[in-house]
Amino acid sequence: MSYKNLIFDLDGTLWDSRLTIIKIWNNVLNQYQLLQKDLKPEDMDQYMGLLADDILRAIVPGISDQQVNEVLSEIVNSENKVLHVEGGILYNGVEETLKNLAKTHRLFIVSNCQDGYIESFLDYYQFNDLFTDIESHGRTKKPKSENIQLIMERNQLSIENSVYIGDTQTDYNAAKVNNLSFIFCEFGFGNLSISDYQPSISTFSDLESYV
Repeated sequence: MSYKNLIFDLDGTLWDSRLTIIKIWNNVLNQYQLLQKDLKPEDMDQYMGLLADDILRAIVPGISDQQVNEVLSEIVNSENKVLHVEGGILYNGVEETLKNLAKTHRLFIVSNCQDGYIESFLDYYQFNDLFTDIESHGRTKKPKSENIQLIMERNQLSIENSVYIGDTQTDYNAAKVNNLSFIFCEFGFGNLSISDYQPSISTFSDLESYV
């Protein structure tokens, strides 16, 4: 199948930011005395792709709504500043493949992250010119499926010519709500309930053979 419009998830699909953000989460949560022991990067695997408030409630059961807002405000502000400077780790083949694909396709990002997070990714790697449009939960407060719909409406994308590319069941579900094709990134953080799902890629550069 040939697609003209490629809509990407970010964490677990294009990069791994755990080493950078885990330091921030530990610092802020320790300031509020909400951790019994520091989080390790791999502790975040199960939460990547989820909304930040859901992650915080899972890490700190019983935390109040007020404290969620206070803690996340500090985490978000710190993440956006630090990621601009330290970035995250690109998966193998991402830079070369994106630059190749941008010559013949339109590229987009839709993520459940905070406002400013995608921008930090684009700025750090100087990828702004590669992508046509982006959308995040932090900016719209809408679920991923609705943000995909926003991207499609705003850029007049057709279902037949578009595909969503991600690494979690949430990504798959969001694509299917929009009747979009989905390509699964096996190297990411998530798993699918459908065993041996196809199309799937084991390395990012494999994407070129599917689109």
